Amino acid sequence: LHETGYVTREDGEYRLSPRIYTIAGRMKHRDRLFQTAKPEMKRVANDTNELVGLTIEHDGRGLILHQEEGPQALNLGTYPGAMTPLHTHASGKVILAYLPDDEAEALLHDGPLAERTERTVTDPDALWAERERIEERGYAVDWDEQVIGMGMIAVPILIDERLHGALNIVAPTGRVQNESYQEELRQKIEESVNRISINYQYGGSGTPREP
Repeated sequence: LHETGYVTREDGEYRLSPRIYTIAGRMKHRDRLFQTAKPEMKRVANDTNELVGLTIEHDGRGLILHQEEGPQALNLGTYPGAMTPLHTHASGKVILAYLPDDEAEALLHDGPLAERTERTVTDPDALWAERERIEERGYAVDWDEQVIGMGMIAVPILIDERLHGALNIVAPTGRVQNESYQEELRQKIEESVNRISINYQYGGSGTPREP
């Protein structure tokens, strides 16, 4: 890796070099879900002024694939590539709700669940019951479970009945707790997911051109 330039050696320690970004960037821009979701996410961010995120499951955790920021977006220090426990936020709970039962059960019982705030739900039975409620209504909402002051509403991206990820809108807790605003966000994000699903299936099959 050092010879190919992907790591550097400083003070006797190896560190990732900036060249690693070329691999990560190429992988992201070749991802069909990213290419399809990005324009929709930008539109929702501009419409709502909030932070819009795309989360996928990777190795039993939630991975942020992409974010778009509206003018009033919360600055949370999150970034594409960041990983978080699935049970600590609405996007992760949506993913848990639509994973096969055996996979979800294994994740919820794979040792103690991390507690990010005092509102984080860490009881596997309570999370399983919440999983069932999310599947019934088709979306998830949380506030103060991942970060105090942060609320989130998320819906699954289902294409041909297969889970591809979750789309979410992040806003201050007070705004997400407002039922009329919460409903407005839900409608916007569900409409976007519908368009993402259609465009993913029928928007062409060629490999996206690298930027």
